Amino acid sequence: MTVPRRYLIQTFGCQMNEHDSERIAGLLEQDGLVAATSVDDADVVVLNTCCIRENADNRLYGQLGHLKSLKESRDGMQIMVGGCLAQKDRDQIQSRAGYVDVVFGTHNVASAPGLLRRSVLEGPVMEILDEHEAYPSALPARREADHSAWVTIQIGCDNNCAFCIVPSVRGKEVSRRMGDIIHEVEELAKDGVREITLLGQNVNSYGRDLGVGQYRPEFSDLLRALDAIDGIDRIRYTSPHPKDFRPDTIAAMAECASVCEHLHLPLQSGSDRILARMHRGYTASRYLEKLRLARESMPDLAVTTDIIIGFPGETDEDFAATLAVAEVAQYDSVYTFIYSPRPGTEAATMIDEFVDPDVAARRMELLDEVVERSALAKHQARVGRVELALVEGPSKKDPNVWSARTGQNKLVHFSADGVNIGDLVEVRIEYAAPHWLRGVFVGKHSSARRARTRIAVTAL
Repeated sequence: MTVPRRYLIQTFGCQMNEHDSERIAGLLEQDGLVAATSVDDADVVVLNTCCIRENADNRLYGQLGHLKSLKESRDGMQIMVGGCLAQKDRDQIQSRAGYVDVVFGTHNVASAPGLLRRSVLEGPVMEILDEHEAYPSALPARREADHSAWVTIQIGCDNNCAFCIVPSVRGKEVSRRMGDIIHEVEELAKDGVREITLLGQNVNSYGRDLGVGQYRPEFSDLLRALDAIDGIDRIRYTSPHPKDFRPDTIAAMAECASVCEHLHLPLQSGSDRILARMHRGYTASRYLEKLRLARESMPDLAVTTDIIIGFPGETDEDFAATLAVAEVAQYDSVYTFIYSPRPGTEAATMIDEFVDPDVAARRMELLDEVVERSALAKHQARVGRVELALVEGPSKKDPNVWSARTGQNKLVHFSADGVNIGDLVEVRIEYAAPHWLRGVFVGKHSSARRARTRIAVTAL
């Protein structure tokens, strides 16, 4: 009896990369491989890379150096590198690490098993496509959780943010046909999935490339169609762009029983001057007005954001404007980043205007103080409430404690017997920290769907 080969995938980067890894896993298993428990017992190791995060290339080559020694001691072991950094660097990977068997990009995930087979016969293989020939259909996926799933609705990005490399490595925006998305979600619901997260580089622009000269679906239409699918209790999405966040989307979020009361709306900067240099397409006041309308429509809405500190040319006055917006916005959570250049982006050429690292670090401390205050206040306001949460698994710090997530994307810790991953539970909140809540288990719940609310949203 032939023992199947074992694979391990290591993922770097965003949710899009995580979903690509699930699809790569599904394809490899369809090709007869089985999952390994660690690198030490893997016959195939796939590194699914990111070029957005700082020092992404150093992380990749550091990991490849470790894998090289394993490969030299193990006959037949193969190494694959895919993802955004592979798309960007192309043949540089095999020139720097000649022992890599396969390099593939973001546009040909479906080719991974075939490239792996080719490398056995031909030696190292590199295949990078500059764009998708057509929108990739839903590929088989091996999900980490039975109760939740990623669903890609759009790939690529047509924005031109000065700090971002995504358009270069993911290509132009291409929306998936709504009927295909609906069918995939219906099948996921039949498979027991209760929560889906819609993925796209700019989900708010979904559909604008579909149906030229006839009806074109919008993101709000997609939310309403998916909300009608039985079995799906929760719908999340990421990431929206503020310039494309429109009243119809706000209305759909408020109306749809399964759409979570959580909005991640990246600010990046509170300075109009810096926003213009970033090519973001909105002003701070425009951003805050959209936020006001969203909160008016959904009073229990949780709002999170991204902020870049120290973008080239950022002055003390520019940073003060960002602090002021953060104070007004009263975010539930903020992902803060000190700017670091990404080769190939416009901002990376602004070398003469780079902000001193010590100045940027001090600004980060000041912003963190504002963010921690608002995050703690938001959480303290939930003490005494009974929250409905979806169980994700044991706590990372204490396996005897369960971790669950509310519709507002709040992490809740509690103790209980007879609870399973994927259960909906009610928890009475007794303690609040800036980044999590702790409570007492009340009981299980059958559905996370909230009451529908019909609203009218004033045009922006």
